[in-house]
Parts: sequence; structure tokens; C-alpha cells
Amino acid sequence: MRSELCIHDLGTGETSILLTHEGIIEAPNWHPDGFLLVNGDRRLFRVPLDAPRLEPVHTGSVGGLNNDHGISPDGQTLAISAHDSNRKSCIYLMPLEGGEPRLVTAEVPSWWHGWSPDGGRLAYVGVRREGGPVSLYTCALDGSDEVCLADDFDHIDGPDYTPDGRWIWFNGEKDGHVDLWRIRPDGSGRERMTDGDTVDWFPHPSPDGAQVLYLAYPPGTKGHPANLDVALRLMPADGGEGREVVRLFGGQGTINVPCWAPDSRRFAFMRFVP
Repeated sequence: MRSELCIHDLGTGETSILLTHEGIIEAPNWHPDGFLLVNGDRRLFRVPLDAPRLEPVHTGSVGGLNNDHGISPDGQTLAISAHDSNRKSCIYLMPLEGGEPRLVTAEVPSWWHGWSPDGGRLAYVGVRREGGPVSLYTCALDGSDEVCLADDFDHIDGPDYTPDGRWIWFNGEKDGHVDLWRIRPDGSGRERMTDGDTVDWFPHPSPDGAQVLYLAYPPGTKGHPANLDVALRLMPADGGEGREVVRLFGGQGTINVPCWAPDSRRFAFMRFVP
């Protein structure tokens, strides 16, 4: 499988390939200083925009990274998700330049997905009872004050804050269908934001707060598999009809984590070539 790290420009409507890799790389983040972060082979890599190449990021004693990672609002810290000795996902924080990660979540499994705009809380999903659903949580940066915002879905994934901090978007499965939802950080005001035929995952509000990027799977898709014909869609941040901006071969790994450029005019994503 060949991976293509791509950038889509909303102004021109054009998609360019920044980097091609023989193998699987996934889940790009965009740092304001002009580089992307991606996951591959259970490791984290930096990709400079001006000289694209995979530069390993040192993660100390923590290995086995999955593709749920992201950058703090001040650009100085990374959140990563990796498996513990029991093969359950934990969340860690570490310096941007690399170093020894610090464990955040004592409760496992937990998968990171979002950072509050003030830098004070993390949004993530996790399982807290045997056989229970994957539910939506937030906590402080030291792992304290874990709050469950929603646990009445069959499955939740992809929580991401709006830039004003007023909402957390997520995808939630109810009655066998996955749609996008948003909820206040205190757990109030929950709203369903999509209700079409597509199976909608991984919503990412743009940095200017105007729109939300998400991944649309074909009707009837179960979970968030790789290797399908999927679409990237945009919808207004206050709700409304989504529009397709990119069609591609991908799915899992395409936009699992926040991927917008700071200017809100571009976003990064992964597509794959068998």
C-alpha cells in the first residue's frame, strides 16, 4: 500500500501531494511553524512543508503509538495515545521536540482526540466498564477531574473542540447509524448535526470557526475501516447541508485527528493507493 500525504486548498479547489511513502502513514496534524505530524509503524514523524521527508520524533520509553495524537494550542506540547503493557490505549503528554512522555490517563483504554482552546483540558474517548460502550470524556492535563459528557451512545469517537471552546463535536452511533453531534463542554445542549445516508466520522471545526470538515463513509459502513471509497465533506459550523470537497480511497487514518492549517484555507489528509 502506498500512502499519499495530501494538502487540499479550498481557495483553488486543488489537491497537491506533499509526500509519497511506500507503506502506511496516517493522521496528519498541522503545526503553525510549517510542518505536519503523522503516525506510521507505531511511531510519530515530523514532515517539514518546505522539505518533505519523514523525520522521527523521539517518544522516549513509550512505543506502540496509535494514530490519535495532536498539538497543544500554544504549539509546545504533544498529546499521544499508545498501548500500555496490557495492550490498552493510554494518553500521554510530551514536549513538541520529543522526549519522555508523561502519563495522563490512569483509566484505560483512552484515546486522545481534542484539546480545549485555552490549553487546559483534553477531550477523548474511553471505556470505563467491562463490555461498556466507548464514551466521551474530558479531563485536566494531569488526568484529574475526568468528566463523562456522554455515555448513552453505542459508540463515540473523534471529539474536537470548536475554536471558541463553546462546543465539542464528535461522531456518535445510535440505532446502528453514525452521525455527527455537538455538545457543550459541561455536557448540556447536545445536538445532532447530520442525519443523512452517509456514515459520518471525525468532525474537525476549522480554526476560524466557520465550518466543519468530516469523513463520510458509504451508507451501511460498519466502524471506520480502511480501504474504501470515501469523501471529505464540509458543512457550516452552525449546521446545514454538507458538500463534498474531495473523493478518495481511504478511511481509517485519513483525518482521524485535527488536520486544519492555521489559516483555515487548507487542510491535510491521507489517501492510499493499493
